Amino acid sequence: MARSERILKEVLGGGSDANVRFDDLCNLLSSLGFEQRTRGSPHLFSRSGVVERVNLQRDGSHATPYPVPQVRRILLKSGLAGEE
Repeated sequence: MARSERILKEVLGGGSDANVRFDDLCNLLSSLGFEQRTRGSPHLFSRSGVVERVNLQRDGSHATPYPVPQVRRILLKSGLAGEE
């Protein structure tokens, strides 16, 4: 299983939102066509056809846990959960 597939499965599963690595989540969003813009600490991700934007911040080597459910909801709502 490719790393991005494993991270996608981890995010969609929702079992450990606090344990998702920041770089893995950024790479997953990029692989799904999201464009990244960085302004200081927040990393903002947007994609054509997706209304919501994702705001990720680092907490050590992990992403802060609060946006992970938002990412899950966006991927499911926009039909990106099965794309690779």
